Amino acid sequence: MNLPNKLTITRLILVVVFAFFAFPYPSVIENLVDGTIFDILRPYLALIIYIIASVTDAVDGHIARRDNLVTDFGKFLDPIADKLLVSAALLALCNVSIMYLWATLVILAREFVVSGIRMLAASKGNVIAAGKLGKLKMIFQTVAIITLFVAGIVPTGLWSGFEIIQDIIYFAGNIIMVGAVVLTIVSGVEYVKNNIEVLSLNNK
Repeated sequence: MNLPNKLTITRLILVVVFAFFAFPYPSVIENLVDGTIFDILRPYLALIIYIIASVTDAVDGHIARRDNLVTDFGKFLDPIADKLLVSAALLALCNVSIMYLWATLVILAREFVVSGIRMLAASKGNVIAAGKLGKLKMIFQTVAIITLFVAGIVPTGLWSGFEIIQDIIYFAGNIIMVGAVVLTIVSGVEYVKNNIEVLSLNNK
């Protein structure tokens, strides 16, 4: 297995680690960790893990193209790792505000459609790589998620001015998230249009 594929698998593992820090725990466990140093560090660790996982996404693609290590396995698994990472982050954000449920719904719906087409193509011996617009969408999603997580860890209790800073960061994150949702819809429509022949009943 080449290095880019190893990085992709590492990203899949990091999704689980991220969820461990970012997702809420059952009430019994939450009561045990509430107020502990672990509880205080959880959002910071979640952010760090998400950033590391996002970096592996950029690095594995760069290495694969630079060293001519692009494989069908990588083309198939890399988008799945990306989708799981973004989905986990969006679900974590829903715990912050229910408004992110709409972004989550749109993004996940697009990913299910794209994944369905990709799986159907794979069953016919075709491997479809992510398009440029889809990659731009991923960048917007990543920047929006990181920005919103940063806003969530601003220590507002230390100084009243931090509340204003937090509001500004949240506002910026929300604007970027709107852009990500728009790109999600546009890239999804483009993906279906460019691969409509995969859905043809007469296509063997």
